[in-house]
Amino acid sequence: MTIKDLKPKTVWEFFHEITRIPRPSKKESKIIEYIEEVAAKHKIAIKKDKAGNLLLSKPATKGHEKSPVVILQAHLDMVCEKNSRVKFDFDKDPIKTVVDGDWLHAEGTTLGADNGIGLAAALAVITSGDIEHGPLECLFTVDEETGLTGAKALKKGFMTGNILLNLDSEDEGQIFIGCAGGKGTVATFEYKAAPVPASGQYFRITVTGLNGGHSGCDIHKGLGNANKILARFLYRLQEEYPFTLAAIEGGNLHNAIPREAYAVIGIPQKNRESIRVMLNHFAADIENELKSVDPNVKLIMESTDKPKTCLPATLKKKLIYSLLACPHGVINMSRDIEGLVETSTNLASVKMTGSTKIVVGTSQRSSTESEKNAIADQVASVFRLAGAKVEHGEGYPGWKPNPDSKILKIAQKSYQKLFKKEAEIMAIHAGLECGLFLEKYPNLDMISFGPTLRGVHSPDERIEIKTVDLWWKHLLDILKSV
Repeated sequence: MTIKDLKPKTVWEFFHEITRIPRPSKKESKIIEYIEEVAAKHKIAIKKDKAGNLLLSKPATKGHEKSPVVILQAHLDMVCEKNSRVKFDFDKDPIKTVVDGDWLHAEGTTLGADNGIGLAAALAVITSGDIEHGPLECLFTVDEETGLTGAKALKKGFMTGNILLNLDSEDEGQIFIGCAGGKGTVATFEYKAAPVPASGQYFRITVTGLNGGHSGCDIHKGLGNANKILARFLYRLQEEYPFTLAAIEGGNLHNAIPREAYAVIGIPQKNRESIRVMLNHFAADIENELKSVDPNVKLIMESTDKPKTCLPATLKKKLIYSLLACPHGVINMSRDIEGLVETSTNLASVKMTGSTKIVVGTSQRSSTESEKNAIADQVASVFRLAGAKVEHGEGYPGWKPNPDSKILKIAQKSYQKLFKKEAEIMAIHAGLECGLFLEKYPNLDMISFGPTLRGVHSPDERIEIKTVDLWWKHLLDILKSV
């Protein structure tokens, strides 16, 4: 069985086409061209703003002309993550999908169901000739994953509806009515590289095999963070043996819990076996700590070529201290909604820029604006104490839940009618574009819902096939009921 054999057929056909179109964040031109072609083929009105956001519009079907305008909303871009040994170019290569029992995933890369499945469902609705709906708009935004710049750039008057269905959630049977706000904090260490010592043997220490995950949806699971694990080992090594730090890298995207990290170190040859034993004992501790959430974690020590330069000794210490001290994970749970993470932070990435800079990327989330700023300040303080230059991104607002929402009541009634059970009403710790939409369109009545996805923002991303059909039926009934 392949993706083309799945049902609902039109949704999966659109999703298959979408997986074949490169669409990294900030590089959405090809998917924009595709949607423009779809609109032209089906004679659907379309417009594009300066940011690249698209709005498709279609009149109501017969009998629903007096219904309010409903906006279906999804984002165009996807997170581009792959396993380190997989050869794949996200700017050129199509995603290779695999039907694996009840799930669909990709071969060694992110699948892009976040938010390609929402995009596919919206296109399936607006191109259909037999789905009942009132006046319909489809809003497709750019660059949701790396800055929400499309939603931020959205102008008043671009869309006309006051009801918005966000198709970017990840648990079928749950209707989301609120989300956290977010903020990025970046620390930059500037330095002048030092020559490596004449003697010594060099090794690459690698942390690998972690699951990674979404820094909002998965932060409560206690998943391993490759940057934190590497920093823990380097700290212990620093306390017992002299060593040179020549390189350090880990993680990639601000909204992904880092799965892999490595450091290149130089050590006296006489200490090689002692350090290898130390690493083995440390690895056993990490495996024991993470056995229920990251059972495949590995720490590897391999010989490598002697580098030309290394970090100055003082910077090495400050960097290791700050990475170890930097908070990561859940900071507070909600006092209002049981089980909801209120505030968290993610030590997302460590990147070397040539031999002059090390850039550490972190992201903070909270449903409370003051707590979001407080944890961002705490992270900044750690790195400023270590001598780094720290900058905060402008961030984005949260979406305050409205339990009296009219579209929520319609969606609840629809779910009960279709499936003879109650949908869960939730708020989500991940960031959605809804808070930004409210800034420009304060009268919007919104919900967010979607099929079941797991491993989002990692190569383990997968979508539960049967939930797409359930979600699709719910979507169509909501449109008809409105």
